[in-house]
Amino acid sequence: MKLGIIGLGYWGPNIVRNAIMNPEITRVVCCDRDPERLGNIQRTFSTVETCADADVLLQDSEIDAVAIITPVFAHYDLAKKALLAGKHILVEKPFMSTVQQAEEILELAEKHQRIVMVDHTFIFTPAVRKIKELYQSGVLGDLYYFDSVRVNLGLFQRDVNVIWDLAPHDFSIMHHIIGKRPVSVRAMGSDHVGKGMEDVAYVHVEFENNLIAHFHVNWLSPVKVRRMLIAGTKKMVLYDDMENVEKVRVFDKGIDVNTREAEYQMLVNYRSGEMYSPVLDNTEALKALLQEFIDAIQENRQPLTSGQDGLEVVRILEATQVSIKNDSKKINL
Repeated sequence: MKLGIIGLGYWGPNIVRNAIMNPEITRVVCCDRDPERLGNIQRTFSTVETCADADVLLQDSEIDAVAIITPVFAHYDLAKKALLAGKHILVEKPFMSTVQQAEEILELAEKHQRIVMVDHTFIFTPAVRKIKELYQSGVLGDLYYFDSVRVNLGLFQRDVNVIWDLAPHDFSIMHHIIGKRPVSVRAMGSDHVGKGMEDVAYVHVEFENNLIAHFHVNWLSPVKVRRMLIAGTKKMVLYDDMENVEKVRVFDKGIDVNTREAEYQMLVNYRSGEMYSPVLDNTEALKALLQEFIDAIQENRQPLTSGQDGLEVVRILEATQVSIKNDSKKINL
């Protein structure tokens, strides 16, 4: 396969590195308007080709697929041009700026029979794959709640607020593990820097059957935290991405509720069993993601993180904007 990569900022070089290492990718063409970035990528990876014009790359008939690793405001135009040029596309998160844009791109991809994949990298981490396995196998039971904290000091973005910058990671993990569309969203946030972009925010998501999810994202934290707590009726999971050894810990803790109808009493018994940390493999997430993109193209199937998955994340993101602008109003999805 021959791959074009548009955008060589923070994340683009990581895509280039994994593309070079993949034996199924025989040609890599990198594109960026910044000549310094092009020079750096050529010095680091001498076998890649470079160009400064995305249209030139997209007009190359030998290129089979394109990775769009640019700010979100450029995703729609580049994705549309790539699909019209007959290319499969891998798009950095968040997929698009609006639900309407995402739906248009998916319709265009279906019309031209092209594969659309979204770079929700965390779905391919050993930790998230293990949590998904635990939930699907019934180890956790029915879920009570999904709680996530993703905070650090910076980096402030110029074009999106803290929710659009950080929350797509956790929204995509939630969507992947739970596998259901939420029914409503509420969000609140504040702009402390005065750029018109929220830098601290909280998002509350509701599902059917009393399942709730809560997200705290923050650019103004003195510490870096990447932590997720998922509680089920049988077991609970703590996922701490900052841990080097025990990233995932499973707790046999919870409650058992018994109701005596005759006495109109509710008895709550607390369960406190053992904790264990499952063994995780050491496969690099981005390597697995890129291989999934290749496999989906070759097998003509939807990838694990499809354009539809990207659309569902954008649907939540868009709802948070509406909620914040309307004093944290509950927005039905």
